[in-house]
Order: sequence, then C-alpha cells, then structure tokens
Amino acid sequence: MTKLLLSVHVLAAILAIGPIAVAASLFPRYAGGGDDSRAPGGRAPQIAAFLHRTCRVYAVVGVVVPVFGLATGARLGVLTDAWLVTSIALTAVAAALLALAILPGQRRLLSAPDGAGAGAGRRTAASRLAMATGLFNLLWATVVVLMIVRPGSTTGV
Repeated sequence: MTKLLLSVHVLAAILAIGPIAVAASLFPRYAGGGDDSRAPGGRAPQIAAFLHRTCRVYAVVGVVVPVFGLATGARLGVLTDAWLVTSIALTAVAAALLALAILPGQRRLLSAPDGAGAGAGRRTAASRLAMATGLFNLLWATVVVLMIVRPGSTTGV
C-alpha cells in the first residue's frame, strides 16, 4: 500500500505541479503587453487566457499531491521528521503564493485595459508576476530536493 501511495504522490506531483510551473512561467510573456507578448497572429490574449485556465485547473488537481504525500508519510511513520515538516511548510507557502498572488495576478492582467499608457503598468505587473512564479518554482524545486535527499535518512543514499 505504501508503494501505491508513494507512486500516486509522485505521479500527481509530476502531472499537476509541472504544468502549473510551465504555464505560470509562460503567462507573463503573453500577458505583459511588451514586445515579447506578440504571439503569431496576434493571439497573445488567447494564449494568456489559456495559460491562466491551465494554472487554475491544475491547481485544483494539485491538491492530491499533499494529500497523498501526507498519507505516504503517515504509512512510513515520518510525519514528524524535520525534512518532511520543512517540505510541508514549503508546500503550504507555495500553495499560498499560487492562490494569493499568482492566480489573482494573472486574473488582474487578463482583465486590465489595453489602452494607451497601460503598457508600462502591464509590464511592471507582469514582471512582478514572473518573480512570484519564479519563487513558486524555486519552492517546489526545494521540496523535490528534500524529498530525494531526506536529511537524516537511514537508507544510506
């Protein structure tokens, strides 16, 4: 049962968090209003909307990652280990960043007017969103490293 829980946890992390990381990273380019936002055929707004929708959907699906992670940790008896507690805390910070900064920031950029003079504000907002997304990705990379290295592990790896 532990192997099944761990397998679902890892697969969910790859299939749910990976698309969020990619879509959120690409979003500022298409929603920022700068030269980089010129997609072929002038489709930048449609691409940005698609990337936002991808982030929203996979954020909901991504809830299974910590659920199965906690179930796996409980089966292994490691819920109080420092590496896992740290991973849980970093996951909570990443989830909060996604829910409170990235998704709302994307929504604001999608609904912002494209009128004259709005370009500099859009680029600034897109830059801040790109920074938040980079932090989100860095948090997840740290969690992955903690899951692999597991400080204090007795596996000898």
